[in-house]
Amino acid sequence: MTRHRSGNHGQIDGSGMRDIPRVVWTLAAGRFVNAAGSFVAFYLFLYLTGPRGLPVGPAGLISGALGAGLLAGNLTGGWFGDRFGHRRTLLVASAVAGLGTLAVPWLPAVVLAVVMPVVGYAHATSGVAQGALVAMAVPPGDRRRSVAVTRAAFNAGCVVGPPAGALLVTYSFTWLFVIDGVLTLLVRAATARLLPADPAPTAGAGTGVRALWRAVRADRGLLALLPAVVVVDVVYRQLYSTLPVHLRDHGQPVGLYAALIALGSAMILCLEIPVATVLRRHSALGIIGAGYVLVGLGFGLFSLGTAAWLAVSAMVVLTCGEILYKTTATAHVLDAAPPALVGQYQGLYLGAATSGTILAPPLGALVYSVAPGLLWPLCAIAAVTAGLLVRSIGQRNRAPGRARPAAQHNRFPERDGAAAQNLSADRDGPADRGPADPTAGPVPGAGPGPRSTVRATRD
Repeated sequence: MTRHRSGNHGQIDGSGMRDIPRVVWTLAAGRFVNAAGSFVAFYLFLYLTGPRGLPVGPAGLISGALGAGLLAGNLTGGWFGDRFGHRRTLLVASAVAGLGTLAVPWLPAVVLAVVMPVVGYAHATSGVAQGALVAMAVPPGDRRRSVAVTRAAFNAGCVVGPPAGALLVTYSFTWLFVIDGVLTLLVRAATARLLPADPAPTAGAGTGVRALWRAVRADRGLLALLPAVVVVDVVYRQLYSTLPVHLRDHGQPVGLYAALIALGSAMILCLEIPVATVLRRHSALGIIGAGYVLVGLGFGLFSLGTAAWLAVSAMVVLTCGEILYKTTATAHVLDAAPPALVGQYQGLYLGAATSGTILAPPLGALVYSVAPGLLWPLCAIAAVTAGLLVRSIGQRNRAPGRARPAAQHNRFPERDGAAAQNLSADRDGPADRGPADPTAGPVPGAGPGPRSTVRATRD
């Protein structure tokens, strides 16, 4: 598809990063700072069993409560944004999360058992609202680069955060939580000044569970994709549970595992944005399926041995798969969302895409303890099968004769002083546009009209 600028009737120049709206860069900067200063998830258990002197059991319950809050926020927090506005939800949830984290050193253990799930829920809800704001700042079909930018910012922050937290721990656990909470509140204050106000809700649009279920049920491709996301995430999270044990049991030093994780992180930071930019006009489901297949092949290589060169090769292959599927799948699900349900679709995807954090350790440990040699072949079969299934869905959606659903519209029309409307149809199949919104009437301004240019912000 050719894009050019020609005054008020020109199309957005999608050749680089300049036309990504300022709100996306703002949210990406906030996500980097939050990730760089997010220490609770990494060090809470160590803090509870160390300076607080709790036994392992109660400390595990409190830490688990934080995780349960995060999961619940991912799955249900999007409703608040759809109902009350994503900017408003982001600000309220960030305030709750920041204040709760700031108070951790001075709360009794019994109170922590109640506060930590609330903090986890607030953190997850703010993350869902942030993702929805990124999606709604960019027209459907052109969201992959914006998702890649925010993911890169988050991954860069995660590279900085744990080492910085380790340095703080040697000085004071109290300062660990204070700095985490203060940074969250500072990002919230900056976000409140820089983000545009929430648009008025669409008249007659449903935002409840019934509306969400009707919309998801109408999209058979999405119904098939979400289970595949869960399967591949369970496979992918073996990277953080059984893989280090597998390498240790075969005589490899922990340094090799650390090098593999560093290699994967470096590849993502260097390649994810360029790859998303180059492939953004190709079929989303085809790219997701190819990514899943590469993840499966990468994990399959671990079954061939534990030599360092083989482990590095496996990491390169599976990370290439991650680069292909994670950004694309996130943007694809958001493109499928009716305008009134963007937050809940974001939460639905995040719930599926993080399910492996809970399911992968016990399932992987079970297989590894019973038949260690079967774990990696089973991972390969599961991910490759999921990839082939997703690709087949994409091929069916591109079959001749299928009607393209009406494109949804950007809900931040004033973007650096210009409107971003109605991008030309790209080469993606109908699944990349999602079903027509079954919960709302016609979108105002959806008729034909001139396309406006978007002024470049920054590269």
